[in-house]
Amino acid sequence: MSRSHNSPRLLLIALALLALTGCSKSEPPAAAPTQILRISQRNEPADLDPQLAALPDEFFVLRAINEGLVTPAPDGHGVLPGVAERWETSADGLRWTFHLRVNARWSNGDAVTAHDFVYSFRRVLTPTLAAPKAQLFFPLKNAAAYYRGELHDFAQVGVAAFDDRTLVLTLEHATPHLLALAASPPWLPVHPATVEKFGGGTQRGTAWTRPENSVGNGPFTLRAWRPNREITVVKSATYWDAAHVRLAGIRFIAMDNGDAEERAFRAGQLDVTLAVPAPKLPFYEKAQPAVLRRVSLAETRYLAVNTQRAPLNDPRVRRALALVIDRAALTEKVQMGGQQPALNYLPPGLGGYESAAKISGTPAEARELLAAAGFPDGRGFPKLELSTWVNTPVLEAIQQMWKQELNIVITLAQREGKVHLAALGSGNCDLGFMPAIPDYNDPASLLGELTTGTAGNYPHWSNADYDRLVAEAGHTTDPASRTALYREAEAILLAELPVIPLYFNTQNFLLSPRVRGWQTDRLWTRFYQSVSLE
Repeated sequence: MSRSHNSPRLLLIALALLALTGCSKSEPPAAAPTQILRISQRNEPADLDPQLAALPDEFFVLRAINEGLVTPAPDGHGVLPGVAERWETSADGLRWTFHLRVNARWSNGDAVTAHDFVYSFRRVLTPTLAAPKAQLFFPLKNAAAYYRGELHDFAQVGVAAFDDRTLVLTLEHATPHLLALAASPPWLPVHPATVEKFGGGTQRGTAWTRPENSVGNGPFTLRAWRPNREITVVKSATYWDAAHVRLAGIRFIAMDNGDAEERAFRAGQLDVTLAVPAPKLPFYEKAQPAVLRRVSLAETRYLAVNTQRAPLNDPRVRRALALVIDRAALTEKVQMGGQQPALNYLPPGLGGYESAAKISGTPAEARELLAAAGFPDGRGFPKLELSTWVNTPVLEAIQQMWKQELNIVITLAQREGKVHLAALGSGNCDLGFMPAIPDYNDPASLLGELTTGTAGNYPHWSNADYDRLVAEAGHTTDPASRTALYREAEAILLAELPVIPLYFNTQNFLLSPRVRGWQTDRLWTRFYQSVSLE
C-alpha cells in the first residue's frame, strides 16, 4: 500500500484495506441500534498497540480509542489540540513545550500525564521492541542513537516531563514538520501501568490490548474484538470532550469482499463502506450519486523493484520496465475510479509540495535500454515474479504491457498480506505491488522511507546523495529551500527508479444518508467525534 506511508509502514498496509476483491468474513445483522455506526473493516488488525501498528485498518480503530498530543485538522491544514491544549516552541525551533489538559483522562479514570508520553516514547524507541515506525521519533535529540543501541541512557533523549502537565521535547535539528509528526498515529500514548501489568513495555503481543484489559484515552473505549468478524468500541465516559461525542459506539465489521460489502450496504447493514467495486461505480455515479463519495488520496501505488537482484540491479532494466507502462490506460480503462497516472513518486500537494521531475520516455527507448542491458527483444531475460496481496486487473494489464512491448514474461504471485510484506522486507521477491501512504502530511514521510536501511525501503536501494538531500531537507526551515532539496532527491529517485510509480489512488466509498458529519482526509484519517446518525 505509504496512507504512507512504507516501513512495516507501507503497511501491510492498506494491504487489503483498499482491495476490492476477497472473501466475505461476516454478514452483519440488518438492525442498527441508535447512534451505533457500522463501518466495513478490511484487514484484520495484527494488534491494537499504537506503537506496533502498521496498517491503516489498525489505526482506524486506534484513532477511536486513543488520542495524541495533537490531532490532524480535518481540512488537511495543520493540526488541532488533542491531549495538549496549547504548545510553544523556542526561537531556534529546537525546544517544544506541550501543556496537557487538566481534564485529560484514561478510560480507567487516571489522569493523562506528561510522564505517560515519556514512557510511550521510550517504549517505541527501545530497540528490543522493534517498533515499525520508530523513525518518526528520530527528530528528537539522541532518539536515533538510543534506538540503534549506541546510547543507553534515555535521560539523554530529548523528551522529558517538567511536571505532570508539561511535556518538553528537544530536537536534534529544527524540524518544521514536528507538529505533523506529533499528529501521526504512532505518537499515540499507551497507559504505562496497564502495559507493565501484562508483560512490560518491551513485550509484543501481550494481553493488555484485549478488550477486558484495554485502557485508552480517546473518545471511545474497546468493548469487544471478535477476530475476523467485528471490533466494537463504545463512547468513553472519561474522555475530556465526551459532551461533544454524539455516537454511542462504532462497529468495525470485517468484510473484505467488495461485492458482499456493497450488497450489505444496499441491504441497510452497513453505514459506511471502505470501497466500491469498480464495475458498480457507473451505476452509483448515475443512479445514486448522493451515497457515493470520492476522496483523492495522498497515496501512490507503485512497484518496489528489488535492486539487489539481477537483472533488476541494472537501472536500465528498471527504466525499461517503467517506460512501457501505459498509466493512462490503467486509470481510465482498468481502474475507472478517479485515479490519476503517476509519473513521479510523491502525490501532488503532500505538505504543499509539487513535484518537478517526471518519468519520460517511449516504448522504443525502453527496448533500446533492455537491449543495452543484454536482453535484445527480451532474449535471455529471466522469468521474474511480481508479488501482490490482492488480485487486481491492474497488474494483469501491466503484465501484458511488458510482454507486448518488451517480450518478457513476469508472473504474478498473490500472497496473504503479511506474507507479501515479509517477502518484500526480507528481499525475498523480485518485484512487489505496494501503496505508499504517508504517516503525516509532509514529503519527508514518503521520501524518508527510501533512505538507506529504513524499514520501508522495500527496494533495498541505497544512494548517498539521496540520503543527504532528504536529511538536509528534514531540518531546513525555509520553505523554498526545503522544496528545492526534496525536488533534487525525487529527481535522483526517478533517475534510478528503485520504485516504479503507477497511479495516485482515490477512495470511492458509499455513505448512508443517515450519517451526518462524516469527515476523512487524504491520509486515511477519520474524525469520529463529529459523526452522528439520524
